[in-house]
Amino acid sequence: MTSTSAWTSQELDSIEHAEELEIASLRRGGELGSRRTIWVVRVGDGIYVRSVNGPTSAWYRGTRARHEGRVEAGGIEKDVAFEDVDGEINQAVDAAYRTKYGRYSANTIQRITSSTAGSTTMRLLPR
Repeated sequence: MTSTSAWTSQELDSIEHAEELEIASLRRGGELGSRRTIWVVRVGDGIYVRSVNGPTSAWYRGTRARHEGRVEAGGIEKDVAFEDVDGEINQAVDAAYRTKYGRYSANTIQRITSSTAGSTTMRLLPR
């Protein structure tokens, strides 16, 4: 997969400023699964999501089948690929979550920035 974002500036801005994102994974048979509402952050020209409940979360497990799905946030609806990421980018994603959602309880922020949640970090790539 490419590491270059194909999001437009307007799409990046709209998704960045959306409070939440709706995500649905593409199932093995090609149909979309149930939509889930999750938090979303922008780092540079990338859009990132992760599971607050870690890899056991139903919606996250759904992304494992085909690594594709559809998202909707800020009036933008796109088919995307889910690119697993790790390493240094997780620190920037943690910071983005703290900045965007810092008004929530410290416990909630600790959960979304935990190593368990961090192990599920994915970059959304338009397809």
